[in-house]
Amino acid sequence: MAVVTGASRGIGRAIATELSSTHQVIGTYCGRRDMAESLAAETGAFIHACDISRREDRAALAQFVSAKFGRVDLLVNNAGVAPRERRDILEATEESFDDVLATNLKGPYFLTQMMARDMIAEGVQGRIVFITSISSYTASVNRGEYCISKAGLSMAVALWAARLAETGIKVFEIRPGIVRTDMIAGVENAYERRIADGLLPQRRMGEGSDVARAVRAIAAGLLDYSTGQVINVDGGFHLRTL
Repeated sequence: MAVVTGASRGIGRAIATELSSTHQVIGTYCGRRDMAESLAAETGAFIHACDISRREDRAALAQFVSAKFGRVDLLVNNAGVAPRERRDILEATEESFDDVLATNLKGPYFLTQMMARDMIAEGVQGRIVFITSISSYTASVNRGEYCISKAGLSMAVALWAARLAETGIKVFEIRPGIVRTDMIAGVENAYERRIADGLLPQRRMGEGSDVARAVRAIAAGLLDYSTGQVINVDGGFHLRTL
């Protein structure tokens, strides 16, 4: 049984769709219920409203999972937000910083704590995946809060992998690059031009399905001796060449 947060759109939807062929999926959403309902209709996934930044919503999700299935085999921490407005870090606001970090870092960190406790109590040697970003190490000075949230999430992966290894729970980081989603819709054309000019060694934009297939490999147990591993799904962006 798999929980995928932020499953109604973008990368999360692609992951939920990919997993639905082998897992019973609970997909969370925040806001767009119509998109979540279409996911349920297309895949048979259960849907559950959850603002991952809120403790009460995380607890309600855990209770829903427990009541419906009793156990979780796979948690995919995918839900995330971009700043509502891109601003130079000299002009950025504390309110935006707090909002982004609450959803992108605090939420998945404590949801993992909750789900890991349940896995241990049920004796489940499950798998936990964090969807981070190339922004965890790439500085974008017009969205500093997003970069900081993803860098923190990368450390969360290392922490949880180290802590949970003795329990048999495996933890992984998938680090997408430039992926075609509504999050980048406003700058998609600019990215396409830069990719054509050589920004990526593999000269195409990523798709949600590229990330979903990496999750599939983890879900299938193909990387079970690689806890803590970072999987770059970025068209080679991380490579340094001379």
